[in-house]
Amino acid sequence: MKPRYFETHDSRNRWMVSYLDVLTILLILFVAMAAHLQSAPQKPAPVAAVSPAPPISKPVNMLASLQKELENDGLDVQQDSRGMVVSLPQALLFGPGDDRIHDDALATVSVIGAALQKIPNSVSLVGHADAVPIHNKRFNNNWELAAARSLRLLELLSSQFGMEESRLSVESFGSYDPKSTNDTPDGRAINRRVEIVIHESVPHANP
Repeated sequence: MKPRYFETHDSRNRWMVSYLDVLTILLILFVAMAAHLQSAPQKPAPVAAVSPAPPISKPVNMLASLQKELENDGLDVQQDSRGMVVSLPQALLFGPGDDRIHDDALATVSVIGAALQKIPNSVSLVGHADAVPIHNKRFNNNWELAAARSLRLLELLSSQFGMEESRLSVESFGSYDPKSTNDTPDGRAINRRVEIVIHESVPHANP
């Protein structure tokens, strides 16, 4: 018979084997749960309800309103590819062969200046003449006369009616853009005019 100190004591380590088994089972369980969570379809995050934006009302067509206003004042207003055109006959503003504006025309120019102050649009002042050659002490030809009349109107609108010069420009067509025939007195009278062209564009602000 062997002494007791020669006997093996495997029973002392049996609890360690059971503990390792439990850890292994738990590890397998955690791995399986993690794999299941990754493979499960993700629910979309709830989306906050957004109320629809109120409809934006269309801006008032200022040019159309302005046209009606000027027509009610008895002015000739038309639309063409350039924009809205107010045509002022020479006889209303100037004497024959002259670029000085009549005092009687100031009331009409005042109406136009007040209307133009309601909008920011660019404005061209375009001078036209008939085909009858002109040569006097001030002007050598119809080009110079038509340009000078446009410039006088620009000066009046800016100095007396407060229009910004940055909005205004001057053009001259002389006798080369007739509105009517140059073969009759009435046709030539129609061709002698200054057009106030109100463009749809707005001048850029100076930096």
